[in-house]
Formats: sequence, C-alpha cells, structure tokens
Amino acid sequence: MTNGGLHTEFDDADESPGLLLWQVTNRWQAAQRAALAPFDLTHVQFVLLAALTWLTGRSGGDPVTQRDVADQAATDPMMTSQVLRTLEQKGLLERHDHPTDKRAKSLLPTEAGAALVNRAIGAVEGCDREFFEPLGDQTPRFTAALRRLRDRDSD
Repeated sequence: MTNGGLHTEFDDADESPGLLLWQVTNRWQAAQRAALAPFDLTHVQFVLLAALTWLTGRSGGDPVTQRDVADQAATDPMMTSQVLRTLEQKGLLERHDHPTDKRAKSLLPTEAGAALVNRAIGAVEGCDREFFEPLGDQTPRFTAALRRLRDRDSD
C-alpha cells in the first residue's frame, strides 16, 4: 500500500507492532531514566550491576565473569565491557584475577555497589509497576509474550 509516498502494508502507523514497540520502549526508557537519576546510574549500568549482584549471590562462590554478566543481561560483550569499566571507576565493582582462566577476570560488586543496586531496584520495580499498571491482569500474558519474542531463535 502507498500511504503518502511511503510503501507500507499498514493503513495506519498504529497498526505496526514494531513502531508501537519502539514508541512504548522510548516512553519506558524515559521513565526508567527518571527513576534512576537519584542513584546516578544509567539504565544499562543498573541492569549490569543488578545482573552481577544477582549472579554473585547465586554463584555458590564460583567466579562471575564479564561473559556471565553479558549473557545474563543479554547485552553486547563490548558494550558490557565498557559499562563495567565505568562501574569499576565509580567504585561499584571490583575485578580480580580469575582462579582458573588467565584470560578472564572475576567480577564482584563492592559493598557500596550491592547497597546501591539494592536501593535502586525498588525504584526500578516501582517504575515498572506504574508503567505497566494499565495492563492490569493482562500483565502476566504480556510478560510471557515478551519472553517468547526474546527467547526465539535469532537466526
């Protein structure tokens, strides 16, 4: 269909799931930025620090690597490395030599990092509750649909 010079299958932009997802994501990200501002964390910094703290708590003492954090957060390894360096500079995580892999570093949240992310998670989860509240009892179905999209093969 041609719509004002744009060759699209949609009669109206509101029919495009991709455009709607992009628009909703932008609004959600703005809400998260506002929620995290008092903690001096970007959303990606929060996600990676939370992933590290969560993995460390469940590791049984095994070292947590940058790859582990990137896999948990589903983030690009190079971007993850850059953000983790920033968190280290802020004193929120420490890098140590990995006990068995000379190429890898073991990561640990500092006491200050764990305390900060545990304060920030309340703001993040509160922001999510407020943002997704209009879905009401459809929230679990929406979350399941998001997991299906996330977990499908990326081929």
